Amino acid sequence: MMDIHTILKQLPHRYPFLLVDRVLDLEKGKSIRALKNVTMNEPFFQGHFPNRPVMPGVLMLEALAQTAALLAFHALDASPCGNTVYYFAGIDGVRFKRPVEPGDQLILEAELLRMKAGIFRFKTRALVGEEVAVEVEQLTCAMRTIA
Repeated sequence: MMDIHTILKQLPHRYPFLLVDRVLDLEKGKSIRALKNVTMNEPFFQGHFPNRPVMPGVLMLEALAQTAALLAFHALDASPCGNTVYYFAGIDGVRFKRPVEPGDQLILEAELLRMKAGIFRFKTRALVGEEVAVEVEQLTCAMRTIA
């Protein structure tokens, strides 16, 4: 549905912080499914952890926030521009259920719960295969225009 070239036009993030490789499905204003290929080449694996590489939980949450941002831009029929910033504003009800390791494909899902005055609330989860790696009851993001 959306390849890396289109994602790069939508998100301001770049290596090593761009955490969405492909959008698999997008239902405008409702939901999105995206993919993050987790490889041993990720820079964070050098220190997290040298003998047992595991993707840090905060980066899984960031990948979910980036996925939600793509959904938000499409819900508004907008794309980010130089003076629009999309902030990760809050998170509630996080549960980590499974470690994510090199070689895993992380499926990122976000469902838009509410959108009002530039504030977006999503229900999100990330899966490896059929197993839930992390689920979030509510992820909140804010879109702001800066001068």
